Amino acid sequence: MTILRLEVSNPDYSRENTQTLTVYSSHLKRRADVTIYNAQSMEKNVPVVVLLHGVYGNNWVWMDLGGVHKVYEQLKQEGLSEFVLVMPSDGGLWDGSAYLPLKDHGNYEQWIVDDVITAVKQTVNAVSESSNVYITGLSMGGYGALRLGAKYPELFSGISAHSAITKLDDLKHFTETPLNQYQCDNSNESDIIYWLNNNKNNLPPLRLDCGAEDTLFESNLNFVEQLKSNNIEHHFESLSGCHEWPYWHKNVVKTFHFFDSLENKK
Repeated sequence: MTILRLEVSNPDYSRENTQTLTVYSSHLKRRADVTIYNAQSMEKNVPVVVLLHGVYGNNWVWMDLGGVHKVYEQLKQEGLSEFVLVMPSDGGLWDGSAYLPLKDHGNYEQWIVDDVITAVKQTVNAVSESSNVYITGLSMGGYGALRLGAKYPELFSGISAHSAITKLDDLKHFTETPLNQYQCDNSNESDIIYWLNNNKNNLPPLRLDCGAEDTLFESNLNFVEQLKSNNIEHHFESLSGCHEWPYWHKNVVKTFHFFDSLENKK
């Protein structure tokens, strides 16, 4: 395993059960940050949940805007399995990197699937090579979770997405960055359906949801129709709500229950 150059926060000074990393990424040619919750777990082989944020965000938003750690702690009291929550920056490009391997601006995909996962295994004693890794995200992070989960099915044991951007064109709702800036070497690179079909026989379980009042609701319905027409197994929930943190705070529960059910099947 590659040994990364990084700084790790001191638990004596950090927020309770929270660890922050600053990692030098060879894929980005610069430093980027990761927040980890439950890093001090005393269990072994604890599964990992990677939570990807949306546009304008960073590694801190899932906790400080979404209260995901509070949701997790409440669910643990109700019997949820132990998880390590990993919340990386998207790499800090423009309003959002889309977690893509961009032709001219850096490999934001490998930052997640290589650097972040390696950094967690290097610094969190509760996580081992035997730990299952799950991936989820909201909005642009939902797009990242769907695409990375589909492209790297061997890395992830389950995929969940909330209010997901389901095609690159959806980014126009949130950023003024010209979409041609998101060019990749492979013309199919940004197409989630392409990767789902490419790895159809090896996909991890997949769920997604979107609020009926969300800007992205119609895109989500169209995406679900594509999943059906391509015979890709999935579970979709149409819920009430908008594209906002109260929706994600409330419905991330569904992701935790989904991943927990997969852990209990193993």
